[in-house]
Amino acid sequence: MKAKSAKDLDVYKFAYALSMEIFRQSKDWPREERYALTDQIRRSSRSVCANLREAWAKRLYAAHFVTKLTDCDGENAETDTWLDYARDCEYLSKEAHASLSRDVESVGRMLGAMLMKARQFTDIPEA
Repeated sequence: MKAKSAKDLDVYKFAYALSMEIFRQSKDWPREERYALTDQIRRSSRSVCANLREAWAKRLYAAHFVTKLTDCDGENAETDTWLDYARDCEYLSKEAHASLSRDVESVGRMLGAMLMKARQFTDIPEA
């Protein structure tokens, strides 16, 4: 079945669930981290989904589509960095960190696969 919306993509669903889990996990982080680590990790994890939606909206233009997918991948990598900080600041258990990091890695693999097959997702007519 061809996706009709970015919301139909497995990577979108997985990344969205991950961002919501990060939101849940970060609810009890220290107040002094509200505008630093908490805000940053929530924004980067949510940006993966937002950039996917933007990429989908621009899939008529292959270069723009690939650029937005690359942005998704960058935001995903940023999320992984913030997870490391959360673990090292002892806001996340090692187990929670490992689980979330595995999920970030999975999102990265899915995005990488999309980048390698970008033409399959674009609305560019075949010549």
